[in-house]
Amino acid sequence: MSDIVDEIFDLFSRFGSGGYGEDLSLEQHMLQSALHAQAEGAPDAVVVAALLHDIGYFLQADRGADPQAAIDFQHELIGAAWLSRGFDARVTAPIALHVQAKRYLCAVAPGYFHQLSPASRLSLAVQGGVMSAAEAEAFTQEDAFDAALLLRRCDDRGKDAALGDQRLADYRGLLVAVVRA
Repeated sequence: MSDIVDEIFDLFSRFGSGGYGEDLSLEQHMLQSALHAQAEGAPDAVVVAALLHDIGYFLQADRGADPQAAIDFQHELIGAAWLSRGFDARVTAPIALHVQAKRYLCAVAPGYFHQLSPASRLSLAVQGGVMSAAEAEAFTQEDAFDAALLLRRCDDRGKDAALGDQRLADYRGLLVAVVRA
């Protein structure tokens, strides 16, 4: 199953330098998200989820999808489905739910919306907006609820253009260790 790890590295190489409305590349953002997950003491699977949470944008880049466009490409679902070939739900479920987690936090956490970056506010609008009370209650029942919230918080913090460069190569061993046997 290390083939999927090689495919991930290829996708990062081909599409990682692209922007997505923030002051850093998608690759830098994803690496920073993983770094924050590690700093939080997240389980390895959640660190991998943080590293790969926006891979759906890479998968759509060949089709001309622009993550900066005001269109919901459902990158979280596309990425989670593609990754399910090699990773179990401990990785894929938080990825599939990280957009819903943003919508949830906007509904239940006072001030959360105001700390979102302008790009995250724009994407929120096209991703369904703030959850209703009923949607928020239903979301709390998701098996990966806690992991999705942790991933979301790491996603939000992974947008610091001044943060030093991390390297994808530093995560190869972790990716290989978490791949489903």
